[in-house]
Amino acid sequence: MEQVFQAFLLLLLYQSLLVSAQSFYRDFSSLQSLTESWQNKPPSWVGSDPCGRGWEGIECTNSRVTSILLASMNLVGKLSSDIQLLSELDTLDLSYNKGLTGTIPQEIGNLRKLKTLLLVGCSFSGSIPASIGSLQQLDFLALNYNQFSGNIPPTVGNLTNIIWLDLSDNQLEGPIPISKAGVLGLEKLLTAKHFHLGNNRLSGGIPAQLFSSNMSLIHVRFDGNQFSGSVPSTISNLRNLGDLYLSNNKLNGSLPDLTGMNLLAYVDLSNNTFDSSVIPSWASNLSLMTTLVLKGNQLNGTLDIGNANSNRLQLIDLENNTITDFTQKNMNYKVSVVLVRNRICLEAEASTKRYCQEPTSSSLYSTQPNNCSPLPCSSGQISSPNCQCSYPYTGTLFSRVISFSDLGNASYYKELEQSLVTAFQSQNLPVDSVSLSNPFRNPSTDYLQLSLKVFPSSSDRFNRTGVSNIAFVISSQLLNFPNFFLPYFFIGDVYGFDAAYGSKKSSHTGLIVGVVVAVVILLVLVLLAVIYAVRQRKRVKRSAELNPFVNWELNKNSGKAPQLKGARWFSLEDLKKYTNNFSEDNTVGSGGYGKVYRAVLPTGEQVAIKRAAKESMQGSGEFKTEIELLSRVHHKNLVSLAGFCFDKGEQMLVYEYIPNGTLMDSLSGKSEIKMDWMRRLKVAQGAARGLTYLHELADPPIIHRDIKSSNILLDERLNAKVADFGLSKLLVDTERGHVTTQVKGTMGYLDPEYYMTQQLTEKSDVYSFGVLMLELVTARRPIEKGKYIVREVQNVMDTSKELFNLHSIIDPFINKVTPPHGLEKFVALAMRCVREYAAQRPSMAEVVKEIENIMELAGLNPTSESDPTTEEIDVEARGGKLRHPYDHQEGFSYSGPFPSTKVEPQ
Repeated sequence: MEQVFQAFLLLLLYQSLLVSAQSFYRDFSSLQSLTESWQNKPPSWVGSDPCGRGWEGIECTNSRVTSILLASMNLVGKLSSDIQLLSELDTLDLSYNKGLTGTIPQEIGNLRKLKTLLLVGCSFSGSIPASIGSLQQLDFLALNYNQFSGNIPPTVGNLTNIIWLDLSDNQLEGPIPISKAGVLGLEKLLTAKHFHLGNNRLSGGIPAQLFSSNMSLIHVRFDGNQFSGSVPSTISNLRNLGDLYLSNNKLNGSLPDLTGMNLLAYVDLSNNTFDSSVIPSWASNLSLMTTLVLKGNQLNGTLDIGNANSNRLQLIDLENNTITDFTQKNMNYKVSVVLVRNRICLEAEASTKRYCQEPTSSSLYSTQPNNCSPLPCSSGQISSPNCQCSYPYTGTLFSRVISFSDLGNASYYKELEQSLVTAFQSQNLPVDSVSLSNPFRNPSTDYLQLSLKVFPSSSDRFNRTGVSNIAFVISSQLLNFPNFFLPYFFIGDVYGFDAAYGSKKSSHTGLIVGVVVAVVILLVLVLLAVIYAVRQRKRVKRSAELNPFVNWELNKNSGKAPQLKGARWFSLEDLKKYTNNFSEDNTVGSGGYGKVYRAVLPTGEQVAIKRAAKESMQGSGEFKTEIELLSRVHHKNLVSLAGFCFDKGEQMLVYEYIPNGTLMDSLSGKSEIKMDWMRRLKVAQGAARGLTYLHELADPPIIHRDIKSSNILLDERLNAKVADFGLSKLLVDTERGHVTTQVKGTMGYLDPEYYMTQQLTEKSDVYSFGVLMLELVTARRPIEKGKYIVREVQNVMDTSKELFNLHSIIDPFINKVTPPHGLEKFVALAMRCVREYAAQRPSMAEVVKEIENIMELAGLNPTSESDPTTEEIDVEARGGKLRHPYDHQEGFSYSGPFPSTKVEPQ
């Protein structure tokens, strides 16, 4: 009997070991499947034991994988359905890997023990899988800043343990799901404290049954959607609510009654279509209120800050209403008031009142050294606040609230820095110090953005585990931030890891053998290289005169030689001769990119030679793109490329000479060309025709990506020519409709939908052109003194009044000579071009047609090459000196890429 019992125990032990081995194998198989579908996997992922060999980003319990933390690892690929095999997984963080694309597999619903799912700032698309509702232990779900579309799956209502729900900054549409036909809705998420659904395309009404007194919500963010109807009175059931954001929707009816919601600290109901009313009484009765934002809501009457107001009140923003009076009985309140674009600010001397002045949207703040002198650091390193050179982990912090108006107040940022350091060190992370810089209020989202650098301790570089842990601590809201910065989120940058942090071999014998073999192979390779180099040198010398691209092909970073059509290659010696050895007498401009020289070719043709400075040769890819694109497009409204030089370490472009500079110079008064209304119409028509050619007649089509006034040049007849193709993108047949790409362009002109989704289409150029049209009307830069031109026009525009009520911002010179016939139609067309969603914008061909109709209203012949304007070009009056388009700083700089954090034009 005893032998039978022992046999039974052995059988149980065998079965237990067998199940354990099978489970271990499934974990390994799952991770192996992930590595096969990813590029740039961590180099420590070698061998067959993810739990016992120090796989970075992997945490295990009892030899089972329970956590994957791989934020900011530059992963590229898709999420394999084999993720379902990790049956013990409770935490998955793949945030800030923009190269992760495709859909989330339905099989993710099989991870029944998952509690934390972080996929912030990736490029996932498609619908959120309905199977996500099977993750009933999930308490933290953050899918923000991706490209998800479709409806919110009703199965999210099954996540009854959820605390943090963040689906913001995607392309979700449709209604908020509520319970019906046996399917749970969001009103069942009684433990949830955060509903972040902002900046999507959600529509319909806000359901009354969504809010009940049993809910735990403290943050509700529904801003930046298309919700309509009235705000349900049931919102007053949320007695724990601290922050409420319903701005930028289509809500109507009366302002919601928030009386009795005594924990409310931040309320933003801006830019809806509520009924005209006085300032609601509850605004002065909520004792914990710090910030009240009711912009653009037809409020009238008097703003009275009395003794009943919260003594915590920091900001009241009632911009763009019809307030007629303001009183403050208790002058001890330190409250900032914004009443810009109210009737009270139209009174005489009102501009001297602080409440009638635009709040700042940016600050030059940067963390200063801690009683030490910054060190000179090697390339790529940065001196920390403690004056140690290292490679920091960087990214952008976003506060979803701005509870203070003075962005220049350094005390806020210093408090935030101290909170960050304390939080990191309390989590035993290898952090020495942090720095914050460039505070900026994004006008499209009202987010406060801060550049963050986290510096390592005890080493000059983080390893992968350090970076992934820092990113996880930030994104999972483990930081104890000051209340004025909550709620927040973070978008991390890709970190440059040292190869020294790769995998470590455990076998010393194998290491010794490997070194010996490597040395032998190296000696053989060196001998072969010497022989090859001698032969190659002779071959290159023989072929140099026959192949003008030999220098290009030998440059390992430059890729294949450009495919040219109609542009010639110039040697360095040729261009030296044509410019008198690049003499100062031939210089017509200089800037951050380098210098531009005027030259005359042996044929008598005048050209402009754009020579890159050594420190500006940041991209042979962009250089090659501009060469190929300019050589293949031929249109009277596009700058022609005469040739290029890629020789002996030089990068130069040889353009046709454009004598009258840039549109930006003419509008700003830097040139002496006077731009009347008719000239501006001709310039708009020419630039639009050039873009239409790129979009519809070039083969394949081309998206410019950097349309701005400094890239529109004016020839001797003031014909517009589109220039600077360094950021352009070919749209091949397989990408018709859109192409996913890193966001590039110039702030102020940048398409917000492109910025949010990285989906580039021809309509992105249309948006930039719309901003350019507004620049033509106002002669203002897109962002000037913190004011964004699109928003400025939107705020004052009234289609029922003459000139759409734009008298205050129209360039006075427009109607100095003749009335600007057709200006209203021109502005209306511009506002269609800058609509938030690309599908609502016209094509460039439609823009050309409408501009030509406007030209006829103004008395111009759209088909004429030489329509008279009210003033002729007078070169003699300017001393006979022609101004070159690159004779200013901005004309030289490539507009660089933006961080993959989501921003739109400012």
